Amino acid sequence: MKHIFQLKRHGLFDARVPRFTSFPPATWFNKDKGAADAAQWQQAMPPGSDVSLYVHIPFCKRLCWFCACRTQGTKTLGPLQAYVGRVLAEAALVRANLPKDLRVSRLHLGGGTPTILNAGLLDQLLSGLNTHFDLGGLEEFSVEVDPTDVGPKRLDMLVKWGLSRASIGIQDFDPAVQAAIGREQSPELTRDVVEMLRVRGVANLNFDLLYGLPHQTLDSLGETLNTALDMAPGRVALFGYAHVPWMSKRQSMIPADALPNPERRYGLFSKAREEFLSANMTQIGIDHFATDGDGLTRALAERRLKRSFQGYTDDQAPYLIALGASGISTYPEGYMQNLSSTGQYSGMVEEGQMPVARGYALTAQDRVVARIVADLMCYFETDVPTELPAVAERMKAVIAKYEDALEIEGDHIRLKPWAHQLARLIAAEMSTRDPENPSTTRYSQAI
Repeated sequence: MKHIFQLKRHGLFDARVPRFTSFPPATWFNKDKGAADAAQWQQAMPPGSDVSLYVHIPFCKRLCWFCACRTQGTKTLGPLQAYVGRVLAEAALVRANLPKDLRVSRLHLGGGTPTILNAGLLDQLLSGLNTHFDLGGLEEFSVEVDPTDVGPKRLDMLVKWGLSRASIGIQDFDPAVQAAIGREQSPELTRDVVEMLRVRGVANLNFDLLYGLPHQTLDSLGETLNTALDMAPGRVALFGYAHVPWMSKRQSMIPADALPNPERRYGLFSKAREEFLSANMTQIGIDHFATDGDGLTRALAERRLKRSFQGYTDDQAPYLIALGASGISTYPEGYMQNLSSTGQYSGMVEEGQMPVARGYALTAQDRVVARIVADLMCYFETDVPTELPAVAERMKAVIAKYEDALEIEGDHIRLKPWAHQLARLIAAEMSTRDPENPSTTRYSQAI
């Protein structure tokens, strides 16, 4: 905490900036790019390409108040059955555009709550995907698991299809915090699910935790961290809670006066970081931690680390195809995002049309800035570009502004350890152009 004055002077506690899970961020996407462009990019994919598949399941039995994801509640199977059918219909549309010779290297089911699907629906979904894409060559099959909405039969079905990594949502174990965010989940229940996964041979476990929650204190967070670390996850994603009730109405249920201020948020993050480092985990970028044997740690050491819409990853596939409502696909040419409304998404698919809502085609300048942003977010260092003088001049101005936070060697800059949390601010300085709306209110706090 001894560098808090410098961090405050650089605006860390006031700024709202993108999380930079992509560059450009999704707020830059527009309707100028759509289904026809997506089809063209898919048809341009070379034979033999590696592809990652992401399937978005935007349904939950309970809608946690803290969540700002595109989700909707359901207590019955009807909407789930219909949705699985639509996803498989979209898969058929996409597959028709792709070369026959490709390899699906990774599959991820995200949400929402993928484990809301019962064993039969999971089998239907995975069987259908296998028919279209052939899942026999998967390097990794990962699923987001809600411990309050999963059971042995569903886990058995996922394991049957090769489940190799599970991401377990925890957020916080303190009862007062859980009550304030609408998510009750006991350590005992979570531990039981962890054991069920390990008994079935799923050794790679990710935990999702949040700091900056209402009523969260250093002591209560410390208890959560100790409980979580006792379960020995291989990887932890430690996200700062983004309070954006103007974007996610359910967050209005959260008492804003119980939220920690930015300085306290920084203290909570620092506490968690110290605990993870003391547990011999390696910090991965701004908000992940991993053990020595985890793929992220190896990717960091070998400079193969990437940041995507799923967070930090060691996935090297040049194509990420997202199926389902609001899914974002990544191509060398740019990004495409599906319609967010499940009704509109389903309607387009039923008409035999690609359900693309908007996209973004990368320019030459975007590619240079994207490389700089990725370096900063993954390694806290980068080089002044030589390809485009305008970008180089912009970067030199940014370097002058943050000079005290940087180690500078010629055209190479590196953030000092105390300044790592400034990475998002510096990335934002390099990418201030927003063609839709220059407002920063849509972004989350920088800490």
